[in-house]
Amino acid sequence: MLQELSIRNFAIIDKISISFSEGLTVLTGETGAGKSIIIDAVHLLVGGRGSAEFVRHGEKKAEIEGLFFIHDEHSCIKKASEYGIDVEEGMVVLRREISNTGKSVCRVNGKLVTIATMREIGSSLIDIHGQHEHQELMNDALHVLLLDQYGKKEIVPARERYTNVYEKYLEVQNKIKELSKTEQQMAHRLDLLQFQMREIEKANLKMNEDDLLEEERKRLVNFEKLFGSLKDGYEQLQGDQRGLDSIGRAMSMLETAAEVDSKYQSIKESVSNSYYMLEDAVLTIRTELDMLEYDPMRLNEIESRLNEINQLKRKYGYTVEQILDYYEKIKEETESILNKESRLEELQKQLDKLKKQLMDIGNHLTKIRKKWANKLTNAIHRELKELYMDKTVFEVTFNEQLPSGNGLDNIQFYISTNPGEPLKPLSKVASGGELSRIMLALKTIFSTRVTSVIFDEVDTGVSGRVAQAMAEKMYKISVNSQVLCISHLPQVAAMADHHMLIAKEIIHKRTRTTIKNLTEKEKIKEIGRMISGTEITDITKRHAKELLQSAYTIKKP
Repeated sequence: MLQELSIRNFAIIDKISISFSEGLTVLTGETGAGKSIIIDAVHLLVGGRGSAEFVRHGEKKAEIEGLFFIHDEHSCIKKASEYGIDVEEGMVVLRREISNTGKSVCRVNGKLVTIATMREIGSSLIDIHGQHEHQELMNDALHVLLLDQYGKKEIVPARERYTNVYEKYLEVQNKIKELSKTEQQMAHRLDLLQFQMREIEKANLKMNEDDLLEEERKRLVNFEKLFGSLKDGYEQLQGDQRGLDSIGRAMSMLETAAEVDSKYQSIKESVSNSYYMLEDAVLTIRTELDMLEYDPMRLNEIESRLNEINQLKRKYGYTVEQILDYYEKIKEETESILNKESRLEELQKQLDKLKKQLMDIGNHLTKIRKKWANKLTNAIHRELKELYMDKTVFEVTFNEQLPSGNGLDNIQFYISTNPGEPLKPLSKVASGGELSRIMLALKTIFSTRVTSVIFDEVDTGVSGRVAQAMAEKMYKISVNSQVLCISHLPQVAAMADHHMLIAKEIIHKRTRTTIKNLTEKEKIKEIGRMISGTEITDITKRHAKELLQSAYTIKKP
């Protein structure tokens, strides 16, 4: 949920901090007070398009910051981790700054991100729905994903099985496409591959050869330094009156002490062990010194070989291992070209087998989807009935298509709002009042997909019992998802768990927007204003109290 929202120097807002809570929060106020400006700010916070016009006149930049709290399984966490963003204690902080030159700076949990990244993360936190902004519900291409989300427990595993086979199908299909190029293209490709194979074969590379040669080269280049260090170390340990001589004398003295008093036995043993270990080290150093030999011819050979390997690395990989892997890959491709006909036949058999599997699994996926489509259709009809649209017909249509990443189905939501009228794509429905109710019904079903849902005057064009039904529906959505709503309907305001009044005032000849949490008494006054306009009478107050009392009754568990 959106916990805190801070806005500075944005449009007519100089500085506002708002604390939100769970449930249904309704924002009301006179026309022009700045209600939609707050929604505009949230829209920018989650990756909306910004411009210098949003910056308050006379200021250098506008700043918007939002704090969200999410549960441990929220999809936002996975998206954030893909961009290296840590989410600790379920907290996500989005921040956006827009300068008066139009440039934007976006941050998620303090990390700089692109607007596209902020939009991707923000879309999982907030769904903003306005009169003309229908987002994914109005995008036909996303209807299949919405259906899959609705029946995810059964659909998602079936879709994953389909996707696994589909990826193999595409892989074989691409191999066939490559082998089916023109003879001239294939001849040129074969010449290139054979040239590369000969070049790598001629080098006779061995695994990790470059690392071993670099170590040997380092020893030869630093021969004098290495020889001198070993020689000096040997002399310090083995020379007269040094190293081992001194430790040997100490060992003899401690043996005498241990014979007198046994408590010195452990010290004597420690010194003795050290002596024999150092003696072994001295012998090893002596052997290494005898074996060390500077060979300038060998250094030249190494330099030449490393140069040859580096030339191959520039063409075929960053390591010898990658070069050898590349060799195996082009060897396989060469054999495929040389045995093109038999290879094509083999691949075609693989493709036919995979296509049969794909169709079987895809048809099973379609069957499951149709079962859940019926459940979704019934659920939407129930929601629409509660919004006094019981004559409306909703349908999930299935049209066959060639295998794609989502299956064999082209799925679209169709609807008819009047008896006798044909079903039309949901995206073509244009009536304002009807569209608001249809979208609200769909939001009720799909609202659990995001942390917060914002409704920006979606109740325009409705009144009376429909307005009351929409108010109850928004409250129903707020049980599973935090809902923020800008409304002109007193019925919606009465259903609010939290009612905020947005107003504007002039201070020092500058207009600024203010926001206030209303008390119970102030709620009655504001709802009364929404009922009657500017003049608030005893009758409108009584009507406002009745609306609030009715809302309390509806909300009782």
